[in-house]
Amino acid sequence: MATFKAKDGTQIYYKDGGAGKPVLFSHGWPLDGDMWDSQLNYLAERGFRAIAFDRRGFGRSDQPWNGYDYDTFASDINDLITTLDLKDVTLVGFSMGGGDVTRYINNYGSARVAGLALLGAVTPIFGKSDSFPQGVDQSVFDGIRDGLRKDRAQFISDFATPFYGINAGQTVSAGALTQTLNIALLASLKGTIDCVTAFGETDFRPDMAKIDVPTLVIHGSNDQIVPFESTGKLAAEMIKNATLKVYDNAPHGFALTHQDQLNEDLLAFVKSL
Repeated sequence: MATFKAKDGTQIYYKDGGAGKPVLFSHGWPLDGDMWDSQLNYLAERGFRAIAFDRRGFGRSDQPWNGYDYDTFASDINDLITTLDLKDVTLVGFSMGGGDVTRYINNYGSARVAGLALLGAVTPIFGKSDSFPQGVDQSVFDGIRDGLRKDRAQFISDFATPFYGINAGQTVSAGALTQTLNIALLASLKGTIDCVTAFGETDFRPDMAKIDVPTLVIHGSNDQIVPFESTGKLAAEMIKNATLKVYDNAPHGFALTHQDQLNEDLLAFVKSL
């Protein structure tokens, strides 16, 4: 099992397949690197090196008590990139993972980065604040934390319905729902809860100006978790020369429900760099 050691000693798992220009995937909450299996195989079979890691506290990575903040997540990505000596890497971040890769560029620059893809991402800001009244109300994040503390398994099981748009006509197999729950329950409860605070309160608006590489923003028009109008739409407007693709009626979890379309769009993007 491949792991690398982060600066604080945390062992972080990653999978690495294929050969060619590297593409590094950062997963969403409360999943792990396995959410990218379709994309990893698709790109690796077409001449690219595809890499995905389990964020600290999730999947097969260590579960430290602390360190669930975006500066630490960015540091972990930097440690992985330098450990593997990746150059001309395309960074792909889904949901909260979009914050990871954005903060990486903000903190460490883009010298090793060829491009950036933000998929259903929480950037530029997710939660409501005095300076961002159109964000998701903080009571929503309070409810998520409460649900996790009371009955994590049932909360995640219920969360899958809006996540995949099952209540809006999307079809997801029973097996995929089982896998989603199993992955989520591997994670640290503390880390799962702390990440809600991280993605609910972190403001990435200052980070947007640091993005100086070709950027693809993809969002579902019917995202019930991370609303398009207050996240993906704004990110595409704030990032210089960003390309925006909106998947019609797609839910938050479009990496599964629209995997063929996403695979083709990612391949075209990385080929263009």
